[in-house]
Amino acid sequence: MHTEDVLAALTTGMWRWDSASASVHLDSEAARLLGLPAEPVTLTEAALRARFHPVDWVELMSAGQLSVDENRVAEARVRVVDGTGTVLRTVRNRSRLLVVDGGQRLVGTFQEVLEPPPGTSETRAPAGDRRRSREAFLLDAGRALAEASSTSEVLRVVSGLSMPGFEPTGMAVLGVEAGRVTIIGHYGHRPEDREPFLTLTVDGDHPPGEVVRTGQAVYLPSPDAYRRRFPAAWRLTERFNRRSWAFLPLVRAGVVTGVWMAAFDHPVAFTPDDRSVLSTIARMLAQALSRASVHESERELSAGLQRSMLPAAKPDIPGLTVAARYVPTGGGLQVGGDWYDVIDLPSGRTALVIGDVQGHDVRAAGLMGQLRIALRAYASEGHHPDAVLSRASRFLAGLAESGHEPEQSYDPRFATCLYVEVDPVGGVLNVARAGHSDPAIRLPDGTMITRPTAGGLPLGIDPDTDYPITRIHLDIGETLLMCTDGLIETGGHDLETGWERIRRVCEAHPWRDGAGCLETLADALLQAVLGPASHHTTGPLPDRREDDIALLLISRDAEVCVVGPGGSPSRRTAMAVAQTEPERVAECRRQLRELLHDWDDPDRVESAVLLLCELVTNVLVHTESDALLLAEVSGPPGRRVLRLDVADGSDELPHRRHPGELAASGRGLLLLETLADAWGVDPRGNGKGIWFQLYERPAQPPATPAGPAQPPDSPAAPGTAGEAGGV
Repeated sequence: MHTEDVLAALTTGMWRWDSASASVHLDSEAARLLGLPAEPVTLTEAALRARFHPVDWVELMSAGQLSVDENRVAEARVRVVDGTGTVLRTVRNRSRLLVVDGGQRLVGTFQEVLEPPPGTSETRAPAGDRRRSREAFLLDAGRALAEASSTSEVLRVVSGLSMPGFEPTGMAVLGVEAGRVTIIGHYGHRPEDREPFLTLTVDGDHPPGEVVRTGQAVYLPSPDAYRRRFPAAWRLTERFNRRSWAFLPLVRAGVVTGVWMAAFDHPVAFTPDDRSVLSTIARMLAQALSRASVHESERELSAGLQRSMLPAAKPDIPGLTVAARYVPTGGGLQVGGDWYDVIDLPSGRTALVIGDVQGHDVRAAGLMGQLRIALRAYASEGHHPDAVLSRASRFLAGLAESGHEPEQSYDPRFATCLYVEVDPVGGVLNVARAGHSDPAIRLPDGTMITRPTAGGLPLGIDPDTDYPITRIHLDIGETLLMCTDGLIETGGHDLETGWERIRRVCEAHPWRDGAGCLETLADALLQAVLGPASHHTTGPLPDRREDDIALLLISRDAEVCVVGPGGSPSRRTAMAVAQTEPERVAECRRQLRELLHDWDDPDRVESAVLLLCELVTNVLVHTESDALLLAEVSGPPGRRVLRLDVADGSDELPHRRHPGELAASGRGLLLLETLADAWGVDPRGNGKGIWFQLYERPAQPPATPAGPAQPPDSPAAPGTAGEAGGV
């Protein structure tokens, strides 16, 4: 009797898949089972697909792919339909990959299923329902593994997987390193259970070793199967009381890099459907571990670069408290061009540097490292701030030119920088600025005022640029803020709205002295920019969160801060307006508005600004000296008093004038008498000072008189505008 006759008697037909022609050869019994004439036939893939239920065709293809991947018999139960879609019968398909004459061939059998096995028809879900349940599970598992960014997160996701129809009670992820099998993570085992498995080798007689050597999965459906195949390993595993095990390879770029073990407390037959689910999870797990390994390597690299480019320890400056923060960009290697530095100078002073190299890539980070070293070297030689920035600009320009190669596109970079030389004893700050945003001063009551400083072009643009020095005095209780534009503009803010956001944070922050207050203020500023609240306070521009952030806060140490009447901290600002810089009058107006930003009456603020312009402009027009402005606000909210003093080097006092209706000047005294609550002239040894007081509320008397007001007809205080006295 021929083999074909025996198979026909068992209602079993044979088929062979030809991958070259994408056709299937059926014997006569297989053709009959598929509803065709009982004779050998060759069908195309489309013709074969038409003989099966559409849902079960997916099962059939999955079984064939599984037999190819694992080189073992795969099984699936499928329904045969006719041309109208009516189900004719159910057949069981078994397939396996064979090597014939050095080539691979997929062969299989169709056997009619006359009746379902006992206990199967009532409990087993239809193939379509199982497929949908499996696909939903795999989609959820794939999404969760794709979102895991670290090895620990991947292991947590795997330990929480609940597979349809069977749930592992123990899992382990094993890695391969230097010929040994190591445990990366496990679930469902106690920590002490790891000990017997810490000495496994790849060539040992145990399931993980065989998986690594062969690249094929190992399924052990029962303890007897485990004991027969791996007797030595069974002695270590027996005490866990598991009933079934699956060991699957974790393959990356065609190389087995690990093993995933799933153990069950109940017997599992590991049907083709079960194996398909497990093998799919293993492939997704291998990809997730690969991505997590790359991300962790990038984070480790970026953290190392960041540590090497920032000060090694927290700055310790006698007389000053310093808080510093650096937050890299969220993309790439998380390394950009922002940096800060604290440098001890030969003079005993300290230099504070903050800057930003153009770009957010590896080249920007490299240039930043070189520029930081150059700035530190120039500063350590004892150069003044303007000389340090001039040399750094020439260095960066020369670095860009020397790195240019003819075959590469020329990509010059520039850098902004703010360099501050600090005298902790006197609180004097010598500031040089290269295209960077101005520093800001936080007054003791929380008011934030930007300090306009002279500056030059960013570093690296023009090697011959000058960087003038601006001198600022930092009073006790005041805090200097230096930052890169990431702190200001992140979240769609521009320069104006960004500073407004920073001002709100500073005002809301509790006012007290000490390092702890400065650290919490730095955290509050970052939280306002990067925290969840920032998503609801975006600015007028498109949201931008890819910029780095560098932040420095410097405060003078003191036990008692400067306070005004009633224990409220006072706020003050000072500026100098040179004869050659009349444009700084606009900066004076902005400074005063920032000083009075929370006053109740906007008209009083505008009156103060008008009087300021009148006094400063008269100094520039009618004297040959510079104007020195000092404004101070004291008193509790609602009863605050503004005292503004404008000094010049002219000894000639103002005189009253009586301008006509068409006169363009001579009305300054009238403005002072009309708008100011008190005013006067203080002669000094070298020049004079003209001052006025303005109450926050018109009818409110001053909390503490700043000085006796001169009567309007006093010889010391007649007239203002248009006089040679400069008022």
